[in-house]
Amino acid sequence: MRFEAERCALLGVDIQNDFCPGGALGVPDGDSIVGVVNRLTRRFRHVVLTQDWHPADHVSFASTWGKPLYEVVDAGGIQQVVWPDHCIQGTIGAAFHPGLRTEAASIIVRKGTRSDLDSYSALFENDRKTPTGLEGWLRSVGATSLWITGLATDYCVYYTALDALSAGFEVVIVEDAVRGVDVPEGNVDRVVSELKGLGVTFVPSKVLGD
Repeated sequence: MRFEAERCALLGVDIQNDFCPGGALGVPDGDSIVGVVNRLTRRFRHVVLTQDWHPADHVSFASTWGKPLYEVVDAGGIQQVVWPDHCIQGTIGAAFHPGLRTEAASIIVRKGTRSDLDSYSALFENDRKTPTGLEGWLRSVGATSLWITGLATDYCVYYTALDALSAGFEVVIVEDAVRGVDVPEGNVDRVVSELKGLGVTFVPSKVLGD
């Protein structure tokens, strides 16, 4: 792994109010990554932020199905975990954490905008076919290495890393700039082990200095 500013892009995945403590789907200690991400943005020429941006009747909501939280349902052939209503378009919950340096972003990618389709990955919707446009943008700026931060390790960070690997990018996860929801219990350890086995590099933010 070699850091070259012109070839590396920093990705901040879903650092939104609803995914931070006190939010509708708060990730334990999720807000602790904000300062780390802010420091990292000063080292990268290309910075991307993603934002879950769901309609009120979204397929990922337990309320849409009348099902218990965290149950898995079949959504048109896609296995879908159902969550609390979160990141509804235009709400405070969908806004970025107020401490995040959003002005550093070169581009903001909104995902999960369709009622009938969720999007964990920053590159593809959950049908694994519909692109978000991020891959094309990364290639247009010459990025070959994607440094991932954000929420949550075992869902949106995980699927983003898988898709980035499949697309041929070098993938680096900044280990002190991600946090997991750990649903089901043990999920974070499982996905970290899997990603390391696939060639994802995990590094502390200090490798890029203060």
